[in-house]
Amino acid sequence: MTHSIMRRRLLRGALATAALARVPLGFAADKFPSDRMHVIVPTGQGGAADRLARTFDDFWGPLLGTHFEYQFMRGAAGQVGYETFIHKMPHDGMHLLFGNMGPEMIMYVLQNPDYKFPRDYRYFCRTDVDDSVVFGSRKGRIRSLQQMIDESKKRTLNVAVSRLPHPASICLLSLGKATGGKYNLVPYGGGHPTSVAVLNGECDVGALPLGTVLTQKDTLEVLGIFNDEPKMSKYTSAPSVNKVAGTHIPTLPSSHAWAVHTDFIEKHPKEFAILEGTARKVFDDPKYRAEYARTGAPPESIQYGDTQVCTEYANHMIELANEYKPLLTARKKGAR
Repeated sequence: MTHSIMRRRLLRGALATAALARVPLGFAADKFPSDRMHVIVPTGQGGAADRLARTFDDFWGPLLGTHFEYQFMRGAAGQVGYETFIHKMPHDGMHLLFGNMGPEMIMYVLQNPDYKFPRDYRYFCRTDVDDSVVFGSRKGRIRSLQQMIDESKKRTLNVAVSRLPHPASICLLSLGKATGGKYNLVPYGGGHPTSVAVLNGECDVGALPLGTVLTQKDTLEVLGIFNDEPKMSKYTSAPSVNKVAGTHIPTLPSSHAWAVHTDFIEKHPKEFAILEGTARKVFDDPKYRAEYARTGAPPESIQYGDTQVCTEYANHMIELANEYKPLLTARKKGAR
C-alpha cells in the first residue's frame, strides 16, 4: 500500500470522525431515534402507569421505528425516579419518563427535591384524565359510601393509596375534615399493591383513579367518585361523594404524561418535533382505543394534551398542593 493511499484513508477517517462529533450524543446521522427508548416510570410495576405506557408504546414504537424498555422506580413517592431521570439519564430524547402528573407534582411541592419544573423536564404528551374514587372489596365489610362515612366517625379507617402525595389522598383527607371522619392513609407504592391491600382485608377501603379500579371490576367496587359530573358514569353506579356527603371537594383527576429533558427540547427542536408529532398520531388510531379498552380501562378517559396543556395542569397541581399542604403534612407527621 502506498503512502498516498494511506494518507487518503486516514484523511477520510478523520473527516468521518469529525462529522460524527457534530452528531448529538446517541443520534445516528440523519436518524432519530437511533436506538431503543429507555423509560423511567416513577412508581411500582403492574399499576396504571405500567398498563398505560405499554399500551401506548405498542402504537408509538412503530411510528418511531424502535422499541421501549422500562425501569420502575417507586421510592420516595416517585422522587427517586425523577432524580434518576434528570441527573443520571442521557439528555438525548431517547431517555424519557412516563409519570402521573398529579401525585408527582404534589410530591414536588411537599418534598422539595433537587430539580426544578419546568427548568429540568417538561411533560409533552398527556394520555388520559381519570377521576379519583374511593373503593372497596366486593367481599369486604364496607359496601357503600354512606356506610364508609358513618364507620369513619366511629373508628379510624385504614385507606390504601398508591402514595401519600396524590389527588385521591387530598380527596379522602378533605372528606374526613369536612365530615369529622378519621382516615389513616397507607401508601403502597403503586396501583396494583394498593388494590391487593383492599382485597386481602389489610385496609378497609382504597383510593385510586377510576380506571385502575375498573380493570378489576369483578373483585373491586367503586363506592364514590370525587366528581359531581363524572364522564364515565356508564361504567359504575357509584354516586358523587359531594352529593352523598354534602361536601364541596374539588374535582381532582389524575393524568399520566410522557416527559423529556428540557435542554433536549431547546437544543434539538427537530428531534423533539418527531417525538411530539408521532405521539400525537397514536390518538388518531382507532386500534389504540380498542386495545386500551381491552385492558379493562374506559376509553373515555383517553385525552391527548400537548406541552402547554400538560404545563397548565402541572402548575395547577402545584397550586393545589400548596393549598392543601397543611393537611398533607399533618398526615405525614402522623403516619405510621
